[in-house]
Amino acid sequence: MNKVAKQKFFEDVRIIDIAEEGKGVGKTDDFVLFVDKAIPGDVADVQVYKSKKNFGEGRIITLKQPSEYRVEPFCEHFGTCGGCKWQHMDYTGQLKFKQKSVADALGRIAKIDVDGIMDIVPSPADRYYRNKLEYTFSDKRWLYDGENKEDETLNMNALGFHIPGRFDKILDVKHCYLQAEPSNTLRNSIRDFVIAQGYSFYNLRNHEGALRNLIVRTSSTGEVMVIVVFAYVSEDEVSKLMNFIDAGFPEITSLLYIINQKKNDTIFDQEVIAFKGPEYIHEEMNGIKFRIGPKSFYQTNSIQALRLYEITRDFAGFTGDELVYDLYTGAGTIANFIAGHVKEVVGVEYVPTAIEDAKVNSAINNITNTKFYAGDMKDVLVADFVAEHGKPDVIITDPPRAGMHPDVVNRLMEIEAEKIVYVSCNAATQARDLLVLKEKYDTVKIQPVDMFPHTQHVENVVLLVLRSN
Repeated sequence: MNKVAKQKFFEDVRIIDIAEEGKGVGKTDDFVLFVDKAIPGDVADVQVYKSKKNFGEGRIITLKQPSEYRVEPFCEHFGTCGGCKWQHMDYTGQLKFKQKSVADALGRIAKIDVDGIMDIVPSPADRYYRNKLEYTFSDKRWLYDGENKEDETLNMNALGFHIPGRFDKILDVKHCYLQAEPSNTLRNSIRDFVIAQGYSFYNLRNHEGALRNLIVRTSSTGEVMVIVVFAYVSEDEVSKLMNFIDAGFPEITSLLYIINQKKNDTIFDQEVIAFKGPEYIHEEMNGIKFRIGPKSFYQTNSIQALRLYEITRDFAGFTGDELVYDLYTGAGTIANFIAGHVKEVVGVEYVPTAIEDAKVNSAINNITNTKFYAGDMKDVLVADFVAEHGKPDVIITDPPRAGMHPDVVNRLMEIEAEKIVYVSCNAATQARDLLVLKEKYDTVKIQPVDMFPHTQHVENVVLLVLRSN
């Protein structure tokens, strides 16, 4: 280990950048420091708590000079909760560094000229913008400084979010700025009721307890879905809680519950029981309705999702005669959104239930020019599939954070569609794929979109055009 790495304290560290997990980046000699809650422009004395050969992780001991972007966080849970890690940076700064992260990834990894990158599209709302939140019940509440864990009178039950890096500790949330009402009132009312009634909260280590998760979905149409996930529970306890929620929150249009006694929290393989209303709510976008079930995927920032899809559509520049492949189609949101502008859309997605949702979404909108297929992308998108459905004029691809499988990228190189519109939630993996595609494709447009204010996450849309040679 070099001499600098052995140091535990650095004075007057200037923060020059911000890393993905929300830590500020400072440099001293050849040693890089990742500093908790530091912002580009800060000058601070830093205490190192973890060292490697060429970098260390540290925290601010004295803030000598605050950054021009530094603001007071508005949430009492900031710094403890794992969400909204950029809340101490003003929104202008957030947008600047998100744009920079996209440009850096595409320039450094894909070796693409990013001079023409368009200004990031800001989110119209930076609070209460999410349409879905999942809370966890736990009998192992995160304790704040000053709370004595030996105090037997402490209520250790919590309903809230996981503490970063601690699967078994849950932060008891008082007010969350991510989702509009009734989310906060509902969560707090349920917590108060079940504590008063003596319900047991789930123990994540021993896998016992009655109450496990609470999922709240809201929509721009005003519909509300609430899913209570129980574990080891009596019929009487289920009935009592569901009736309490129903009586107290008449605005809930779909009230559901699940009994999940598996070791993990996923509900995709679990039976959903409707207590009141249908097993779905509706979202609407540009006159198109989308049916959202308890297991459906839908972009969590509804307003900004519309903007993202408009950019995707506009980048493709449809004339009305195109055959389009929509890869990683999810519940067919993009496919159904663009269907009225093209001849036909063929959507492919790994999750079978999402494909069923996609078909339903076409049916309820009387869209007849879509086809959907379920299966692993690399196994579905083969030469025979293209021979059967025709060579696409445009391919839209919106893969998960890991990007596209190398086989899929190679298949796109073989298909040679005139245009590819690549939507990504991870510029680094997008850049990795673009590095391969640039052998045949020119990057014509780059448009970052902010879907998640106060976080490091950023969506990016790229238009690729096949070179004519």
